Amino acid sequence: MLIDSYDRVVDYLRVSVTERCNFRCQYCMPEKPFSWVPKENLLSFEELFEFMKVAIDEGIKKIRITGGEPLLREDLDKFIKMIYDYEPSIDLAMTTNAFLLKGTAQRLKDAGLKRINVSIDTLIPSVAKEIAGKDVLKNVLEGVEEARRVGLKVKVNMVPMKTVNFDEIIEVLEYCKARDMSIRFIEYMENKFAKEGIAGVKSQELLAVLSQKYNFTDEGFDGSSPSHYYVMDDGYRFGIIEPYEDDFCKQCNRIRLTAEGHLIPCLYFDEAMSIAESVKRGDIKTAALVLKEVVRTKPEKNRWGGEDGEISSRAFYETGG
Repeated sequence: MLIDSYDRVVDYLRVSVTERCNFRCQYCMPEKPFSWVPKENLLSFEELFEFMKVAIDEGIKKIRITGGEPLLREDLDKFIKMIYDYEPSIDLAMTTNAFLLKGTAQRLKDAGLKRINVSIDTLIPSVAKEIAGKDVLKNVLEGVEEARRVGLKVKVNMVPMKTVNFDEIIEVLEYCKARDMSIRFIEYMENKFAKEGIAGVKSQELLAVLSQKYNFTDEGFDGSSPSHYYVMDDGYRFGIIEPYEDDFCKQCNRIRLTAEGHLIPCLYFDEAMSIAESVKRGDIKTAALVLKEVVRTKPEKNRWGGEDGEISSRAFYETGG
């Protein structure tokens, strides 16, 4: 079992398989050129898997595949199958923009993937193009429907932004509600790679919008999830992720691994330790020691907000958010 210095059990590993992405979303990396880390700098799926076996043996119970956009990495389904075959009970999920999902959903499901998270920030094609930097909505929605058809559980994320998609909050929720997909509204996380001038929407503003049409009650947090949940009169639940609140990090149970082998204790922090060299030379014992040290030094909370709050220089496209 992996336990940090604040007595939190760390049993969730987020693994970025690539920093590449086919979108250029306003709140992530709108100005980044379409370039990528040289392939030789990335850990192979076999090398990543050798470390993940150690992580599973040490107590990791949930693994989420992220990017960039993970579906840009060839043979992703084979990597997922490696993990599933090693430990079928692992809660195996993926975060994707769904642009390429229509043609891959069945293979992913057959490989052992259980769930996906998809960002749907709008249902208007022109707004989606404004946010993502290209015409994407048709592919995304078709990918979501294909995922549902093959039996993948789908959860939707939306980042509401004033002057962009603020007036679609209810519409996107109702799209999800009609398809029995849960939705989480994510407060915009300031970072140095995002477009300047983005105005996010705080939780109280979101709740005020939703209360115009729905009655709901506050359920609080659900285990180690970062989402603050609310339940409507008909039982439908939605969540809000509030990274600037003091209790956002209280139950954090996750660490992150980049495609280049950097093990990161916190989404915000730039600090990391590398497992790349040890894994490449087959020294799994040293990689296991790095894992334990990263867990041991995991910070109590991020540095967002407050008097000493900072804008993160962490590139979210390297860690999957």
